[in-house]
Amino acid sequence: MKYLFSLLAILILFSCATEKEKTAQVETVYSLVKPKEEWVTARVVEAKERLSATEAGQLVWGAMEYHGGLEKWWNNGPVYYRFNYQPKSGTGTARDTYELADYWSSRTRHQRVSNPDEEYGWDGKQSWFYPASAAIPYNTRFWALTPYYFAGMPFVFADEGVTLSKEADVDYEGSTHHMVRVTFGENVGDAPDDYYVLYINAETYRLAAIRYVVSYPAYFQNGGHSQEKLMTYDGEQTIEGITFPEKHRTYMWETGGSAGAYVTDITLSDIAFKPNTAVSYFEMPEGSKIMEGLDK
Repeated sequence: MKYLFSLLAILILFSCATEKEKTAQVETVYSLVKPKEEWVTARVVEAKERLSATEAGQLVWGAMEYHGGLEKWWNNGPVYYRFNYQPKSGTGTARDTYELADYWSSRTRHQRVSNPDEEYGWDGKQSWFYPASAAIPYNTRFWALTPYYFAGMPFVFADEGVTLSKEADVDYEGSTHHMVRVTFGENVGDAPDDYYVLYINAETYRLAAIRYVVSYPAYFQNGGHSQEKLMTYDGEQTIEGITFPEKHRTYMWETGGSAGAYVTDITLSDIAFKPNTAVSYFEMPEGSKIMEGLDK
């Protein structure tokens, strides 16, 4: 009888340990930034159905397929990269950060290359920088999500709130390219009047370049936007099945429809997907300053 009671106790303890392990596993899954595969599948099905309804959407879907596919993009988890933005002399302020970007829930966290102790980000609801005493020489609220968009194209255009329209094809660098204009719904982000024009290679569907404007209200307080710029998507580097550019060249876009002054060089490097990132990584660190307005 004593043996039976001992065996029963062992079985109960084993059962409790197993349940604890299961609970720990569930908590681990739900504490990660990386979404569950079934969530991704459902969202991809919805996005494909929505994009397939228009010619412009079909072109953007084709570009996403060329660059690795929307399902792989989200299933890979958050992506880490160095985005090194270097304006030509006298044309702006350099910005060089290591960024981890969560494209599933639109969150970012940057570390400045020149001072890794200075960070800033967007936690999904608000912008912050750390430490509160940091004197970062540019608008960190604006820049928290700016590289996120450039590095995440064309996948960022699978989101709801995006309006796509087809424009006439053009010849770009000796090849025919489909043109798709991207605009945003009211109250989508800090600058819903931004727009992009995508250059999608007619044969391969590779995203070759974009034109865009900046309408950030802190820079254009009475409405309006910057002069258009042309940004090239040069070279290719494929990481975990997703193809990114290696660098960008940026030019002012002239009224007559041609590239003007060469204003910026950007390199995209050190790319890695980080599927084991905890949700807590994107929380604002203690000792940070919240960006209450748009002009900080």
